[in-house]
Amino acid sequence: MGDPKKARKQYSRPRSPWRADQLAQELYLLGTFGLRNKRELWKSQTQLSSVRKQARTLLAATEAVRLREEKKLLDSLRRRGLIGETASLDDILSLTVEDVLARRLQSMVFKKGMALSPFHSRQLIVHGHVSVGGRIITVPGYEIGAGEEGTITLVGGAAPKEGKPEAEQEAQAEQAAKAQ
Repeated sequence: MGDPKKARKQYSRPRSPWRADQLAQELYLLGTFGLRNKRELWKSQTQLSSVRKQARTLLAATEAVRLREEKKLLDSLRRRGLIGETASLDDILSLTVEDVLARRLQSMVFKKGMALSPFHSRQLIVHGHVSVGGRIITVPGYEIGAGEEGTITLVGGAAPKEGKPEAEQEAQAEQAAKAQ
């Protein structure tokens, strides 16, 4: 089993890291979800891979084992918010890494309009301006469960500013009036 105090890698690297199409896909996902490095992406891919592997083994298992274990897997994925109420094992196999990345706190804050960009949402979280269920969370990769989705709030007056500050807008309006 190993020493419980010894940390293990939570990700596996791609087998061929220099394929052009794979590099482009990784870069797109990094920018879309505001990830810090590829390691965060690889963690999500590894989580998805293990869930899909469990589903494949259950599909190949005997009926008695499948009935017992299928409910556990589906319930855990429902609690995590990855699948809906009426999902089956086939729906688990159709999950993508984007579905897993969309459940991160960083993505949720951006999706709810609390931040101007995924990178801004990451900064708000790291600086302690976001709470989930009354607890301040400073980990952008925190996975939001289905029950926690509605409890995400901004703390300490960290409302996003839309566009330019009012002082800049007034200064530009004055310059435009002088020019005429």
